[in-house]
Amino acid sequence: MIAIIGIFVVFCAVIGGFLMEKGHIAVLLQPAELLILGGAALGTLLTANPAHILKGILAGLKSVVGKPQFDKHRYLSALKMVFLLLNKVRREGLLSIENDVEAPNESPIFKGFPEFLGDEHAVHFVCDTMRMAITGGVDPVDMDQMMELDMEVHHNEATQPVSALTTVADALPGLGIVAAVLGVVITMGSLGGPPEEIGQKVASALVGTFLGILMCYGVAGPLSSNMSKTADQHNSYLHVLRVMLLAFLKGAAPMIAIETGRRAIPSHARPTFVEMERHCKSSGSIAQEAPAA
Repeated sequence: MIAIIGIFVVFCAVIGGFLMEKGHIAVLLQPAELLILGGAALGTLLTANPAHILKGILAGLKSVVGKPQFDKHRYLSALKMVFLLLNKVRREGLLSIENDVEAPNESPIFKGFPEFLGDEHAVHFVCDTMRMAITGGVDPVDMDQMMELDMEVHHNEATQPVSALTTVADALPGLGIVAAVLGVVITMGSLGGPPEEIGQKVASALVGTFLGILMCYGVAGPLSSNMSKTADQHNSYLHVLRVMLLAFLKGAAPMIAIETGRRAIPSHARPTFVEMERHCKSSGSIAQEAPAA
């Protein structure tokens, strides 16, 4: 939502300043320039990227305009979920969670945390790690290397859509110049005509350059930057899960493992120890306890 507000502020400031200088808004409405710029940008995006990266861009843009995903509530939910899982292991042994990790959507523990189940990679990350622990014979150090490798591969894949959108953003000023050059070509063919007609064609040509620069630095560039930060936040979330699971696999008690994970949470979303303890030991899920917005 903040991203939408930011883009709105950009357009309001640019158009507002244009109108303050007695500019005519109709001059900026050039469908042909929009077609050239938008079509060329879309074409370069389709040409340069396979289907899974295009899907990643759409998913990334959806996350940008949605509500924050990795806030204190999300981390409290993760802390409590892992606490319940580890407590079950401590009481009943590793084999007691075999059904939970094999069918997480049917797990009594995981079903109480829909945000976690909605994050496919996080589900596989936790379940695959605990599945290896159940199998046995894997040293915690080797387990940590597997989790680190998993995170590295996922983060690399998450940044590919960001790089693709950034490339398009960098190309937009050049594509705007292409639109402007085509406008100048049309203008040159109208030399000798009425001055008003020539002036209108020159203005139309310059709109292409204006739109290319505006869309680069005012829309596409900031969106790609936001997507990059979202990818980093998801990587931090996986890191917290990794820290908790690894601490438990090394022999720490569930509450100690959870506290280790809490210390790994970014400071802007980190709950206090009292908040963590209260939520982990309370009945019901975090989603049920959260106050209505």
